[in-house]
Amino acid sequence: MEQQIVSGCLFGLAFGDALAAPCEFLSVDEICQRHPPNGPLDLEGNPALVTDDTQMALALGRALLDARATRTLSPADLEYTIGMRFTEWLHSPDNNRAPGRTCLRAIAGLDAGLPWLRATQLDSKGCGANMRVAAVGLLPSSVLADAAADRAAIAQFQAALTHGHATALAASDLTTAAVHFLARGGSQSELLEWLRCYGQSQRRVYHGDWLGSLWQRPWAASAEDFIAGGWDECLTALQRVEDGLQHADRDTDPCLVSGDGWIAEEALATALLCILWYPDEPRRALRRAAVTRGDSDSIACLAGAFAGAVHGIKAWPADWRRRIEYNEQLETLSKDIADLA
Repeated sequence: MEQQIVSGCLFGLAFGDALAAPCEFLSVDEICQRHPPNGPLDLEGNPALVTDDTQMALALGRALLDARATRTLSPADLEYTIGMRFTEWLHSPDNNRAPGRTCLRAIAGLDAGLPWLRATQLDSKGCGANMRVAAVGLLPSSVLADAAADRAAIAQFQAALTHGHATALAASDLTTAAVHFLARGGSQSELLEWLRCYGQSQRRVYHGDWLGSLWQRPWAASAEDFIAGGWDECLTALQRVEDGLQHADRDTDPCLVSGDGWIAEEALATALLCILWYPDEPRRALRRAAVTRGDSDSIACLAGAFAGAVHGIKAWPADWRRRIEYNEQLETLSKDIADLA
């Protein structure tokens, strides 16, 4: 995969995160009052600060490379490397960006030595599960034994370490699939239907070698029934995107169409709606994602990852690339992932 595509995706994620960070927890009217007339046009500050979304995306990306460099991309090895990188983030002095409670609790459990099946927050489907997963979608198929199955399993497994709800797993898988589809040259006009078909094909696929007994809940008759419930919620979210494309005005807050983004399937759906409203205007898509009433930074970081996977690094202002926080880490991660090919 070309480095300019990998860079476009990872920097796009960070740009969306930084652009929308000042908008989180505000209504659209409040955002426009603080950033007249229609919301922020430029990143704030030098460096332009990101949130835990970018921090955790970097941590996951490095964990994938750690495992690839010295071990294999296997459940045991990734449990170790992801746990190590997430624990480093947990104790970092930069972990002061209002991180999600689910991630804090689960990673604290991992840090205390709990097996991940005990540390994970079983009923959480927060967007922390999928806002960090872009690097999995950028992995070249050549480093995976069974590319499609392994990519899906890794996406779900990294989510499961902190978020144990079936919808968190399915939404992370779908987010990864969207990044990979777009980064490999897939058409945005075909993306939604492709994701719908992919979700239907995966609806009863449970990656037992990776997820173990996570499915065992009082209400779940089987592993297949457990994961199907998550896919059904994600497929419903994709239908809301389709409805928004057909019926909603682009001046409408996309959160009113596809959800506020605090939970995984809504963050994915609302980010998709923004990029599909503006398929050839990545900066406008990013701004539309930022000027929302919901979890603006997570929505915008996913929108930035998707738009960057389509348009590459050239889509973004060079000044943003110089000013964004962690720019050297983003550059190095992009190069190292591209070099895997």
